[in-house]
Amino acid sequence: MNAIHQKIVDAVLEKAKCECPEALDMIGIYGSVCTGDVHERSDLDLLILINDPKGYALTKAFILEDAGIGYDIYCTSWEMLEEDANCGHAHISKLMDCEVVYVRDESVTERLESLKNQAREVLSADKRFEVIAGIREELCKIYGHAFVAETIGQLRNWAAYMITRSLDAVMLWNGAYFKRGVKRTFEELDGLDIPDDFETNVMKIVQAKNFIELGISMGTLFKSVMRFTERRTRKDAPTKERLAGTYEEMFSNWKNKMPEAVERGDAFASFMNLASLQFMLDEIRAESAIPRFQVMEEFDAGDLAKNAKIFDDALEDYRQEYVKLGMEPVRYASVDEFVKAYLK
Repeated sequence: MNAIHQKIVDAVLEKAKCECPEALDMIGIYGSVCTGDVHERSDLDLLILINDPKGYALTKAFILEDAGIGYDIYCTSWEMLEEDANCGHAHISKLMDCEVVYVRDESVTERLESLKNQAREVLSADKRFEVIAGIREELCKIYGHAFVAETIGQLRNWAAYMITRSLDAVMLWNGAYFKRGVKRTFEELDGLDIPDDFETNVMKIVQAKNFIELGISMGTLFKSVMRFTERRTRKDAPTKERLAGTYEEMFSNWKNKMPEAVERGDAFASFMNLASLQFMLDEIRAESAIPRFQVMEEFDAGDLAKNAKIFDDALEDYRQEYVKLGMEPVRYASVDEFVKAYLK
């Protein structure tokens, strides 16, 4: 720390002593001051850890005119730090790497170390893939919002959000987190397992000159990150317990509706029933390592009989997943036979 930084830390300690002596648990320093990546206009990143809302009295944002540097002293609650320990994003250096300059007592140190260990466990275990699954859903929503953006400014905002969450997903996939500032982002990704052309795709968004270029670039990044995380997301092997009843449900819900749509010449019903089958197959595949089914690829609004055959073929292919597990769909010759077996 330089002299200015030390005076700021001392001022925080003095203010806490006067206004909220029991609320301040710790002061830590993180960011460029710790990594050594400082320049003449670098500010000071402080982790001011409080245990009571009274501690928010320490918050202050200001500008030093003589130095031309802005500072933002803000407080972090234990609840906020616990969220970081869950690794919902990849910017947890504040928790993991801060240099402690004041700590109230040993219990604070122990609690902080416990949260660090929690974060390490998430990063090193399959639990991080659960976090990534949540980010994937968020990316889908971001992409949806982008489609209804009315100005290029709005679209750029959503694009920046997409980049941010894509970076989180990629870094967490590697069991890592960002330790340095934005200017070092791609340096920190160097050597990690990342999507093909990841930096190039990000920079195409940054450099896009109009709505069309930006939209296309966002689509490219979105698809790239989704493919990267999907093909690497661990899925459990199918089991009898997981698949039991799914074939019968598909048969029950849509099997007879497809030829009915043919009889009525109802292209809408044919489309929606086939799509419903696709949705269910996708849901099953999200949890179990079954083959990818693409029943909507060959849909033809002008040939409803063809669509009915696509359905039947897909259903038969899915039945083979039963066969692999030594199962067959549950069938009864009559309702009386069902009742007898059901009540047995």
